This record gives sequence, structure tokens and C-alpha cells, in this order.
Amino acid sequence: MPDSPLTVTRRQFSLSSLGGLGLSAPLEAEGGWDKMPWAGPAKVKKVYVAVPRPTWPRPTIPVEQTRAEIDAKLSELERKHPNVVRFSGGELVRTMDEANAWVKNLAGEDVDGNLVITITSGSDGMVEAIGKSAIPTLLFLRPYAGHAWATFSAFAQAGNKADVLASSDYDDLDVYMRIFSTIHQMRKSKVIVVVPGSSRNKLADGFSEHFGTAFSYMSYADLRAAYDAVDALQASQEAEKFTHGALRIVEPTRDKIERALRFYLGVKNLLRQAQANAITIDCLGGINRGDLPGYPCAAWSRLNDQGLYGVCQADLQCTMTQLLLTSFSGKPGFVFNPVFDTSRSEILHTHCVAPTAMRGIGAPASPYILRSHLETHDGVSLQVLLPIGETMTVAKFDHPRRFMVSTAEVIGNVESESGCRTQIRTRVKNAGKMLANFKGGVHRVSFYGDYTGPIEKMGRLMGFEVVHEM
Repeated sequence: MPDSPLTVTRRQFSLSSLGGLGLSAPLEAEGGWDKMPWAGPAKVKKVYVAVPRPTWPRPTIPVEQTRAEIDAKLSELERKHPNVVRFSGGELVRTMDEANAWVKNLAGEDVDGNLVITITSGSDGMVEAIGKSAIPTLLFLRPYAGHAWATFSAFAQAGNKADVLASSDYDDLDVYMRIFSTIHQMRKSKVIVVVPGSSRNKLADGFSEHFGTAFSYMSYADLRAAYDAVDALQASQEAEKFTHGALRIVEPTRDKIERALRFYLGVKNLLRQAQANAITIDCLGGINRGDLPGYPCAAWSRLNDQGLYGVCQADLQCTMTQLLLTSFSGKPGFVFNPVFDTSRSEILHTHCVAPTAMRGIGAPASPYILRSHLETHDGVSLQVLLPIGETMTVAKFDHPRRFMVSTAEVIGNVESESGCRTQIRTRVKNAGKMLANFKGGVHRVSFYGDYTGPIEKMGRLMGFEVVHEM
């Protein structure tokens, strides 16, 4: 590819990181956000299962003592993950009638997941009855704790929201605590959608039915009203902080920067008032029609850095992808257009919206340059110089029950006047295979780190197919 690599000095990186620290501060530091519906720990219901007359692992197993020992370990696990998971329950179920009654009692409770722990064999039917509650259910077995894993694994493979962990190491439960937290955040999240006509969307309805996520449809007039409600002086002060963190400013005027930051403050206020944590709009259409008072690119970058979600082009699949993987990893996602070069097995990730805190919400910001939106040569966007030499997870929901994933190695930032402002070059295992089988719309979302293993577990526990694109 002819585009030149973009480099940045260590001093420039340090100065930009110091300038950007305040920009990527997590929301918990601000009033009210920690009380939102998606905040707080996942609610997980424990239940122990054992037959009245054990045979396996041995007839003399002390069931109550075993339960107490496991419960103590799970209490340690809960303390290990503060504000991530909160256990309740802990009853011992010994018959099918008791299992069915336990499930029936779930109806009036707000539960994110079930954790079933078997103590003896003969528990298969009781475990499956609990799994049929339609609440994501993890079966945890220590060695010799029965054979329910066999039937419950088949139950999970049938597309039910279920998974199995058979291990003597309680640390292996750690990843599932993050997954339960992700389930909670997706169940309690609300996405604002702004498109012409502000009508309901069948795809959104599908995501809502499967994950519990709420969608609210607003108009461009609502965005303009939110923008107008922001004090001009406050916008000016926010713009000053924003420009102070930049390496340099190339095209944008002071007026356009203030308008972009006023739009950011207005949208953030709108999210707070609506108790929503995500917004996706038909941005290019809104710009071309004159419906938007300011470019949203900087707003989306700022929101994503703080643990909220601003997503381009009314892309519901990418919004839900970010909700899933940012909730799990604590890292923002970069929605991008792929540019393929199969001769090198390389893919460029390009877009005019990029977070600066890609290594983690609240982490030091990557260096950024204030630029115009490249396709229109107007407004304000960020050219972010992202970390190199690291693995990324590249992903997207095709629909609520199908999730596409691959990995890539970041090998450089790219300076180009073609495409979009933020560009990174990545090397992949087989760009040709991905290109030949590409589907689900042009966008993908990248996250620093390899999350393919946890995504497989999430797919089983949350009921979606995971498709490896390479």
C-alpha cells in the first residue's frame, strides 16, 4: 500500500497522554452515572443439586458439608469480583419437584444468571429443568461431582443459553463472572436511535428480545434541542480542554471545535436524562441534510472513552458488538471500514471516529490530532495514533444469534488523505478467506486484546453462534 506510516515521538506521546487523562476519565467519577440501571453487579442465583440417596461419587458423601465447603469458595469468588457479581440463593435441590419449584420461584426475581453446582450423580434431569428457565445457566462441576456435564453440554449445543465448566480450580470461574456482568449490562442498557422517521426497527426488536436491551427512538429535533440547551461558555471550556490534549490542530476552526464539543455535552445530557448509555444515528445523512448542529465524531470518541457508546451510521450490529465486548473487557471498540490488501494479507482499519482510550476506559489517552471529517472536509474528527505491535479482536453481530470474530496484529498507523482520518494497518492470518466469505455489512469493530476464548463462552451462555471469519 502506498500510504506512509505515521510515527510519533515518545515525548509527544507522553504530552498527549497527560493532556488526555481527564478526557477519558470513567463515568463513575461523575454524579448519577453509577446509579444507572446497567451499573452495579450482576445478580446470579446459586443452587446446589444432589440426589437423596447418593451412589456416585460414593454413598457416604457428606452432602451438606460439601455444599458448605463449596459455598465458602464461592463467597471468596464474590469478594474477588466486587461490583461485578452478587450471589443469592444457595438452596439444595434434591428432587425434580424441588427443581421445578425452584425454577418457578425465579419468575418474580430480577436474575441475570444461574450457577448450578452438582454434588452427586443422578442430577441430570434437575440440572436441565433449571437450564430450561431461559435464564443463562452455568453448570459447575468439580471432579467426581456427577455426570450431568454430558447431557447439559448437549443442551447447550442445542442453542440454549447454557455452558458447562468442569474444573478443580475455582479461578476458572473468573471469566464467567465477567460474562455474567456483561449479561447484566446488556439486559439493562438502553440505545437511542436517531434516523429519519424515528421508526422502530425489526433488527433492534430482535436484539431486545434476545438480550433484553432497550431501544428508544428520537428525532434530529431532539438532538438539536439538547445542543441548544448547553451553555456556550461551558462548550468553550470543554473545547479548550479538548484542544489542550491534542498533538496539533490541522483543519478545524475554533468555532467548529466548540460546536463539536457542544454537541458532545448535549448528547451526554440527553443520555443521562433518558437513562441510556448508547446512541447511534444516521450521521452522514444528518450532516448532508443539515439536520445536525455539529459533527458527532468528537462526541462519539469522548463517549466511548468514558464507557458510554457513540456509534456511527445508525449501525445497530456494531452498537450491540460494542455493548458486548466493552462490557466484558472494559475497553472501547473502534468501528471501522476494512480496506483489504490480500497480496500482503493485510487489512486497514479506517474511520473518522476512534476512541483514544483503546487500552481501557480511564486509561491514558493515545495521541490524537484534530482533523476535519475526511469525506466532507468539514467539521471535527480525531486522527488517533493507536498502539502497535499488539493483537486485536475484530468482531460484529451479524444478527442477534450470529457473531463473527477474527484476530489481527497491529503493525502500524497510516497517514493517508484517502479513506478516513484514523487508520491502522493490521496483518491477519488469511485476508483472502475473510474477503471471500465477507458478509454482514461493511463495518467491523476492533478491540485491543484477544477475546476469542471468552467470546466462545459468551456465545454458549448467551445463546448465539460464533463464526470465525478466518
